[in-house]
Amino acid sequence: MRSLLRITFFTLCILLMACLVVPQSSPASQMPGQPSRQVPARLTLDEAHRMALQNHPQIQAAQSAAAAAGEVTTQVRSAYYPNVYGSITGVETDNGSRIAAGFLNNPSVFNRFASGVGLEQLVTDFGRTQNLVASARLQAQAAEADVNFSRADVLLTVDLAFYGALRAQAILTVAEQTVKQRQTAADQINVLAQNQRKSGLDVSFANVVLGEARLLLVKAQNDVAASQAILSEALGVPDQQKFDLVEVQAAAPTLPTMDEAIAQANQLRPEIAALRLEVDSAQHFATAERDLLLPTISLAGVAGVVPYRQPQLPEAYSAAGFNVHIPIFNGKLYGARRAEADDRTRQAQASLNDLQGKIARDVRLAWLSANTALQNLSLTAQLFEAANKALELAQSRYDLGLSNIVELNQAQLSAAEAGIAEASAKYDYATRLSELAYQEGVLR
Repeated sequence: MRSLLRITFFTLCILLMACLVVPQSSPASQMPGQPSRQVPARLTLDEAHRMALQNHPQIQAAQSAAAAAGEVTTQVRSAYYPNVYGSITGVETDNGSRIAAGFLNNPSVFNRFASGVGLEQLVTDFGRTQNLVASARLQAQAAEADVNFSRADVLLTVDLAFYGALRAQAILTVAEQTVKQRQTAADQINVLAQNQRKSGLDVSFANVVLGEARLLLVKAQNDVAASQAILSEALGVPDQQKFDLVEVQAAAPTLPTMDEAIAQANQLRPEIAALRLEVDSAQHFATAERDLLLPTISLAGVAGVVPYRQPQLPEAYSAAGFNVHIPIFNGKLYGARRAEADDRTRQAQASLNDLQGKIARDVRLAWLSANTALQNLSLTAQLFEAANKALELAQSRYDLGLSNIVELNQAQLSAAEAGIAEASAKYDYATRLSELAYQEGVLR
């Protein structure tokens, strides 16, 4: 009896553990075989900016380059500090050994084992190291300006992709409305043709324009998917994601003057700032190369112990001294290095002048494009309103038998084109404003 109770108890325990281990199904859980549904993530333009600045590899690469340039400054500045090193030397020689060949030195060699430290300190090189440090520091600052350029470039790419996705979605909405309207018109014409009130030609024309609307819808759907892929890449997302984009606030219908935009670009564009820093860096480096012809004064000191030695050697040693290095002749090496540095400086200055001219041209082109897009806002709205009125009139005339199907189809086509133009104008203007802000250097 006890054995039966024990077996029953163990069986109940096993069943209870099995119930706890098996996962419980919930109504919201996905059934096997059903495709997974990806819920679109709502995304504002500001959130897109933050995501791109955090994830985009172009910015990460520029930040790493700037960090590396900062380490170069530390490397060059190390010449100001003492160079301390340790030495351990052991020598086993034949009795009375003398070094008979090689550079001039002390020819005596003694059996010994010694350890010690040495110190070298630059006293002055008459400004060469100072100019090298200044040149390296300016190069590091130029690399930081390149980070700002990468940020602006990424933000512009995000804006273009974001507004492009919104434009594609707006055109898709127009295409869906167009298909719906033309489907309704085609159904009405089919009914009228069945009642002998319209001809088969009208039915054929209605089906043609309906097919054109469906082709437009397919293209719009493809453009929406492509715009989402472009946006994912612009955000630095490794896999394509589908975002539910939040509509942006309408851009202000104002523009700065062209001269104001050019002046601001010369002041704020990171490329100009970086190239100006590179010109200053090249000037300091040229001065440093000129200073190669000046003497260099340094101090040196050593100290140590000799626990194992021949009797001729003392138990400890120490010494200090100075050295003045005076360049006399090196095959015109220093002169050629100075001439190269001067040429590099002139090259950097010419590149800066060229860049300023190109940026002024780009600002003018961006301003003209933004101004055209601004004018298109009101013009496309008027065109859209006029095309809809014309469509209503053409539909009424066709229903009354006062016009043929060709006139109605033309009105439908004009209304669809006007709807696409009106839907695109808003985002075209926002895109041109972003391009102008990029050219001015305020997008960062």
